[in-house]
Amino acid sequence: MRIVIITQNEPFYLAENLHYLYEILPKHSQIVGCVVNDVSPFGKKETFFQKAKKTRAIFGDQFFFFYAFKFIISKLSQRKNVLKFLKNKGIPVIQLTTNINSDLSVEKIKSFKPDILISILGNQIFKEPIIKLATKGCLNLHTALLPKYRGLMPTFWVLKNNEKYTGVSVFFVDKGIDSGPIVVQKRIEIGNKTQQELIKKTKKLGMEAIAEAVDLIEKDQISLIPNDANQKSYFSFPTREDVEVFLKNGKKFF
Repeated sequence: MRIVIITQNEPFYLAENLHYLYEILPKHSQIVGCVVNDVSPFGKKETFFQKAKKTRAIFGDQFFFFYAFKFIISKLSQRKNVLKFLKNKGIPVIQLTTNINSDLSVEKIKSFKPDILISILGNQIFKEPIIKLATKGCLNLHTALLPKYRGLMPTFWVLKNNEKYTGVSVFFVDKGIDSGPIVVQKRIEIGNKTQQELIKKTKKLGMEAIAEAVDLIEKDQISLIPNDANQKSYFSFPTREDVEVFLKNGKKFF
C-alpha cells in the first residue's frame, strides 16, 4: 500500500507521532511522500506574528510562553521537527506551489502513485480531484468521537464542556467538514487529564487508528460506521471568553 500523507509543519506533537505511525503501519505499507503545509492553527493562513499575538490574547501569558519554549525546542530537536523526521526516514517532501486542489498540485501528488491519501492535521478543504485521486480513497484523522465535535481543537472543547469521554475517528474524506463515513473509531475516558495530556493521548491513539484503518482497507475488511449529520456538533476556534469558562470549570492546559 503506497501512502501519501498530507499534513502541516506542526512543531509540538506531530513529528513524534508520525515516527510512531511509521513504526506501526502494516508491513506491506509504505509512506512514499508527504505534503507539508505551513502551520495554520486558527484554520486560516496568518503570519507568524499574527499567530503569536492571537495565541497570547486568547490563551494568556502562561500558555503563550509554555508553547513558545516548546517551539524553540522543536527547532533544535530531531524528534520534534516534521521535516527532520521525513529527511531521516528518506520520505520525500512533496513541494506544492499552488493550492492543493489545483490541477498542478493534483498532478504532482498523483505522480507518487498513492493507493491512499491520509490527512493528519490537513489544513485545506479537499475538493473532488484530491478526494478521488488515490485508488483506495482519502482518509482523515479527527481527534474526537464524530459526529460530535466536528471542527477545530476538539481537545479544548470536550474539556470545556465537561465531557466524560472522547476519542478519535478515522474517516473517508468527502466534500463536507469531518462528515465522511468512519472506518475506525476509538473511545477513551477523559478523567482528570490536562489538555496537553489529552492531546498526547488522542494523537497516539489516532496513529493506532490510522494503522488499523490502513490494514482493514488493504485486507478489504472495512465495516463503515455512519457519521450521522443529525447528531453532529461543530466548534470553531475558542475565544477569550471560552478560555475563561474552561479555566473556571477547573480545567488545565498542562
